[in-house]
Amino acid sequence: MIKMVRTDDLQVFIRAADNGSLSAAARQLDLSPAVASAALKRLEQAVGAQLLARSTRSLRLTLAGERYLEHARAALDALRAGSVALAQDRQALSGSLSLSMPSDLGRNLLRPWLDDFLLRHPGLGLQLQISDRVADLYRQPVDVALRYGVPEDSALVALPLAPDNRRVLCASPDYLARHGAPAAPQELRGRECLRFILGAAVHERWSFAQGGERQTVTVAGRWQSDDGEIVRRWALAGRGIAYKSRLDVLADLRAGRLLPLLDGYDTEQTPLFLVTPHRLMLSPAVVALRAHLRQCLDGYLLGPDAAGDSLD
Repeated sequence: MIKMVRTDDLQVFIRAADNGSLSAAARQLDLSPAVASAALKRLEQAVGAQLLARSTRSLRLTLAGERYLEHARAALDALRAGSVALAQDRQALSGSLSLSMPSDLGRNLLRPWLDDFLLRHPGLGLQLQISDRVADLYRQPVDVALRYGVPEDSALVALPLAPDNRRVLCASPDYLARHGAPAAPQELRGRECLRFILGAAVHERWSFAQGGERQTVTVAGRWQSDDGEIVRRWALAGRGIAYKSRLDVLADLRAGRLLPLLDGYDTEQTPLFLVTPHRLMLSPAVVALRAHLRQCLDGYLLGPDAAGDSLD
């Protein structure tokens, strides 16, 4: 039966053979002489042979030691090569990554950041699926999805990208000049509210909180769409009031194209997650992508000076 050999014991043996001295090997490896001697004895016991002939004044390789030395060097070289290969894999990503994301967020905010990610990793290919329909990560060929809100399926792995993101009630200056701003959530009744459809459900129950009390208002309006970007563009065109993710409208709010409403109320949370079906899907490419997006999002939320607002 072959006994396990420790790599640090191999290092002691190789250094001692190269220097002709166990004490010199100990100094180079920052070990005490006693620890180095114990390492050499442990290695000799593991291989079942005396590798170094030692006396009080000299140290030399035995015949077994000379034969074993080349294998010891090869073993350490192979381990170092493996570490280098893994490090290169982390830096030079390769392969293909399929990514699903919401329409408004994907087209107007994430796309330039993803372009930059691919420019940094020329060996990586990216397939984008931009849609507000929730991708089935178990059945569709999607590696990663970006989603608003905590996934209902607890088996999915959800990693936060923008955990503090919330919705914003907003409208264009033109709409507010014509219709005025609501002073309370209940005043949304009878207003032209731009509603988003997700699956078969219309997001028409808008929730707000103030002083520990939560109010939910059922809104109505003539404009509704299953595409979040269309809802935002309707708001920009002055068609009505929208209740959008802050990430989707932040550039418009900063530019004054949209104005926030009901500032005294807390709006619904809508955190952004990177979602995969299993932790085994967290490949180096996925890990690098998440780190890149988090850095971009953090800079973007700090302000235009930290990360430019991209609407092209």
